Amino acid sequence: MSVCINNNIKIDSLLLLQEYQINKSTKLRNQIMELNIGLVKKEVNHWLNQCNETYEDLLQVGCIGLIRAIERFDLEKGNAFSSFAIPYIRGEIQHYLRDKSSTLRIPRRWVELRQQSINFIQSFRTQFNRQPLDSEIAQFLEISLKEWHDIKLAHQNRNPLSLDVSVNHDNDSQTLLSDLVPDPKYRSFQLAHEDRFRLQQALSQLEDRTRNVVEFVFLHDLTQKETAQLLGISVVTVSRQMKKGLKILKKSMKQENCA
Repeated sequence: MSVCINNNIKIDSLLLLQEYQINKSTKLRNQIMELNIGLVKKEVNHWLNQCNETYEDLLQVGCIGLIRAIERFDLEKGNAFSSFAIPYIRGEIQHYLRDKSSTLRIPRRWVELRQQSINFIQSFRTQFNRQPLDSEIAQFLEISLKEWHDIKLAHQNRNPLSLDVSVNHDNDSQTLLSDLVPDPKYRSFQLAHEDRFRLQQALSQLEDRTRNVVEFVFLHDLTQKETAQLLGISVVTVSRQMKKGLKILKKSMKQENCA
């Protein structure tokens, strides 16, 4: 049931966003916000226990990020709105907390475990020719699965950057960092067992390097920089391969839906 609800929200949001790009009315924007307020609440709940701010204040700040995402979203880029919006929401909250002098630090132990996990993932892929499961990573690190998820989330939220920074893509048109940042909690292809099976089939159609990039970034939540280091390529190449892979996956899974 939740899968259907999530899909309906995505479809309704897409239709409203299409209309909003033609007619930027406050009414339409508010409708889009109401449909996607869950994205803001999820981020607020994460940060609430890490600062002294109230739920209402963080919710208000997060909504500012959501509004900015709505204003800057470009349907022609081919991104999911949730993937596009969450970095804006998270960034707005992080900037607010930083301005309020809140201290958000990653424990040294977690930093060390993160580095161990990166080395483990690389050696595991070499040995077994597949990505390790989160449970396998947690087992190797001798920690609980929940703690491993917390470690990943902590690293994803470190060092907030301006999403308006321009990234040089040689002769390509100017691209903003916001166009390249994926949703660290992106799970659109993992909503159900059937969807996950279809995703694996679609992944098999990708070239090796493109598949590796997509798996590292979206299935194991590595940053683009970490992925580039592991694969021995540039961050720009990672972002290009990621866009290429997502475009192919989207087309492949859309064909499956129509079959």
